[in-house]
Amino acid sequence: MGFINNAKAKGATDEARKAYTEGRSVLVYKFIEANKSSMTTAPMTGIGEQIEAVEAEGWVLDQMAAAESKTLSGERIGLVCLFRRRA
Repeated sequence: MGFINNAKAKGATDEARKAYTEGRSVLVYKFIEANKSSMTTAPMTGIGEQIEAVEAEGWVLDQMAAAESKTLSGERIGLVCLFRRRA
């Protein structure tokens, strides 16, 4: 995982740890990936590692929704993930 993805995973880990410590039962987190072309099938670089980082803090991915947008700087895929506290 590269520098940027490591930083994103750390941010997700910090937020997941904070929510868990606060005793929250639900965490909603948005992951964003820059995409060269939405018309290709390919791994979403860094997204799996970021989800794993949140799950390592006691959460389990329950639901996910995706949105795609085009901006001046390129295409972006946003994944909104709902995590539930592991029982």
